[in-house]
Amino acid sequence: HKLDLRGPALSIHTGCSTSLVAVCTAVRSLLDGACAVALAGGASVTCPQKSGHVYSEGGMLSCDGHTRCFDAQGTGTVFSDGVGAVVCKRLDDALADGDRIYAVIHGVATNNDGADKASFTAPSVSGQARVIGAALAMAGFHPESISYVETHGTATPLGDPIEIEALTEAFRAHTDKQGFCAVGSIKSNLGH
Repeated sequence: HKLDLRGPALSIHTGCSTSLVAVCTAVRSLLDGACAVALAGGASVTCPQKSGHVYSEGGMLSCDGHTRCFDAQGTGTVFSDGVGAVVCKRLDDALADGDRIYAVIHGVATNNDGADKASFTAPSVSGQARVIGAALAMAGFHPESISYVETHGTATPLGDPIEIEALTEAFRAHTDKQGFCAVGSIKSNLGH
């Protein structure tokens, strides 16, 4: 309202990927010509502010309040409060307008594993490998050209191994080379 925006306005909610799916949707809207500029982001505010969580072995939440992605000490994730947004434009438009460009998105993909997983919120290797492959295909990138992947990184004993196996499977479809791509998760330092 305050920015007098006229394009599509969507509220998106997914299990753990709301902001990322909002960015994917923004990219698709730009490519489809539905808008010339897209704002994508997310917000999370816990009420009451000083509330904890109950740890359950094998669950998603950390036993000690720390998220340790891809670490043998990882027992789960923690949640936090925050807000973030990005302004997305087609690259040619951003260059023509003299905008400061922080990143270029070359490919996006979303999917769902369907019934090929242990439960509704659990990940599957095949589903994640398919969506990674679709994003690589849209971007036109060969996996060996990628030196870092920002991951979901839940630090759960179930999620992290599946995420690494899915990345490996998607990359192995194009190369047998090893040790060329680092993984990490900024989100785990802030909260899920």
